[in-house]
Amino acid sequence: MNGTPIRIVLADDEHLVRTALRAILGAESGLEVVGEAATGAEAVSLVRELRPDIVLMDVRMPEVDGIRATERIMTGMTGPPRVIVVTTFENDSYVYEALRAGACGFLLKRAGADELVQAVRMVAHSDSLLFPSAVRALAAAHVHCGSAREEEAARLRKRLSEREAEVLRLMTAGLSNAEIAARMTVGPATVKTHVAGVLAKLGVRDRTQAVIAAYESGFVSPR
Repeated sequence: MNGTPIRIVLADDEHLVRTALRAILGAESGLEVVGEAATGAEAVSLVRELRPDIVLMDVRMPEVDGIRATERIMTGMTGPPRVIVVTTFENDSYVYEALRAGACGFLLKRAGADELVQAVRMVAHSDSLLFPSAVRALAAAHVHCGSAREEEAARLRKRLSEREAEVLRLMTAGLSNAEIAARMTVGPATVKTHVAGVLAKLGVRDRTQAVIAAYESGFVSPR
């Protein structure tokens, strides 16, 4: 995406919300809204056709909700876009399910214009979690303890090298690759290699999914 606009699809059943998002994002250099959808089914079709970089996805829509739409995008495309869930309530179980389905983060509808633009740019270009403390709070509300999780955590630890395990713990804290490199006193390229190893061994697409897996397995505690 270097030198080219970040291409965005808006998915929300409220026309007024889409109009406001388009106005905010369209006024920013380097951002381009390439399509709008009023339902989850429309969003899936549009994303497959336009292949945007980012999708702003409302979770509560008619016909197909944002969770199912995100699942279809993630499982039905090679190199799918990054999905940011847009929601009214940050502790909504819908949001957590959307993250589990493949969304890389979420944004509250009451967020300001600057926060919206920053979130889109960060997700498009960064290797950091979007609002890591909020993701941790969601995990704390939806993850349950038990012996099964202890066994799963042990299995996960066996799959990872010592360095990969350390990188995953720092990822759950929301650190970027550069911050992890500084903490571990290694080069950014080394961290990138470890992150790739973690994703491959956990069978996930991105660091948000890796963090969710770390919480759900009991590898780290969101509490």
